[in-house]
Amino acid sequence: MLIISKYNVKGCGLAKNNRFRERIYMKLFDSHCHLDDRSYDKDLDEVIDRMEKAGVAAGMVVGIHKESSKKAVEMADRHENLFASVGIHPHDAKSCSEDMLSLFKDLAKNPNVKAWGETGLDFNRMFSPREIQEKWLSRQIEIAQEINLPLIFHERDSNGRFLEMLKTHYDGKIDGVVHCFSGNKEELSQYLDLGLYIGITGILTIQKRGADLRKLVNHIPTDRILIETDAPYLTPAPEKNKTRRNEPAFVKSVFLKLAQVREIDQEILAEQIWKNTCRLYRVG
Repeated sequence: MLIISKYNVKGCGLAKNNRFRERIYMKLFDSHCHLDDRSYDKDLDEVIDRMEKAGVAAGMVVGIHKESSKKAVEMADRHENLFASVGIHPHDAKSCSEDMLSLFKDLAKNPNVKAWGETGLDFNRMFSPREIQEKWLSRQIEIAQEINLPLIFHERDSNGRFLEMLKTHYDGKIDGVVHCFSGNKEELSQYLDLGLYIGITGILTIQKRGADLRKLVNHIPTDRILIETDAPYLTPAPEKNKTRRNEPAFVKSVFLKLAQVREIDQEILAEQIWKNTCRLYRVG
């Protein structure tokens, strides 16, 4: 195990509460969660306490629409181990406007905002029309590149259109991550060729649903892997047998399964993933 101090991640120093200074754990970063979700309204402090006790030293609270993004920034301002992103999810693309994107640009001036997104394409349930999703994806990529913020991407059932748009609009000069990767080997290869990071969720731990993903994770370079919960969704095993709601503490189960599948020392992998996530989000 790694012997580390409890860090004030945002200031690169020791936290105000030094009772954690001698705690022994591997330092993990939940690179994608939605703690702004109303399911945490009654027990957020307890959720964050469990996160810290599990060795999850930082978390990215990801915005998906106007209210979500504003709440994510407010949470990052209140909690020293949380960061925020702003953006419009493809499900909510139909509510997007230039005024809303201007609001996000203002929010992004906050030093705790470390990314733009989650944005992308989702042709599974079609909560927003395809042409609207594509319009605001291209616009959000443009703005993120303009203000120099890394991008958090979402893709589901776009049948190659997402990659086609990335190759047209994403210049690779800023970093980005394909969150909750669930594609095939060819898609993975193309994402890596674009210089993107790959986010791995609790799907990896699910016996049947995660079988294909477990075959693919060994094809991801170690310096491009992130771990995430997507909380409150995608609860990993074994926690899913006890609760439906995911939370950042459970990213440890994703990490442990990843180390097992890749047959790599846990300390080495934890340190590398921490570095990857901090590099992507420019933390520390």
